[in-house]
Amino acid sequence: MIREIEEKDFEKVYQLGELLHPNYRNLYPMEKMLKEPYFHVLVYEENREILGFLSYTDLKVSIDILDVVVEKLHRRNKIGTNLLDYAITSSTPGCEIYIEVDTKNEPAISLYDKFGFEIVGKREKYYQENDAYVMKRVI
Repeated sequence: MIREIEEKDFEKVYQLGELLHPNYRNLYPMEKMLKEPYFHVLVYEENREILGFLSYTDLKVSIDILDVVVEKLHRRNKIGTNLLDYAITSSTPGCEIYIEVDTKNEPAISLYDKFGFEIVGKREKYYQENDAYVMKRVI
C-alpha cells in the first residue's frame, strides 16, 4: 500500500534515508519540512512495515523528486516503480517533473527512462566524485 507519511513513520524513513546519506535526519527534518504544503513523502508499506519511500516537492507547475529509496532486501520488487507511478499519476496534468540521478546509477536511469523521463542536463560532481543527470518528464 502507498500512502502519505505519518509521524509514526519518521524513524523508519530516516533509517532508509541513511542509505543515501549518513546525515539524512539532519538534512531532511521531516517534522519541519512536512509543515510546508509543497513537501510530500509517500511510503510503501507491506504487512505494516515500510519498505520504501519517495519524497518530492510539488509546486503544481513543477515537481522535484528528491529521493526514491527502497530497503535493500526488497529492491527489484517494483516498489520504486509503484512509488514513482503513484507520484506521477496523482500530479497535476501538464506539470513538469524533474529528478536528479547519479550518472552511474544505471538501474535508476533505466527506471526513469521507462517512465518517459529524458536527460536534459548534467551536474558535474553533484554526488561527490560522480556527476548527476537532470531528467525531466511532462505529464
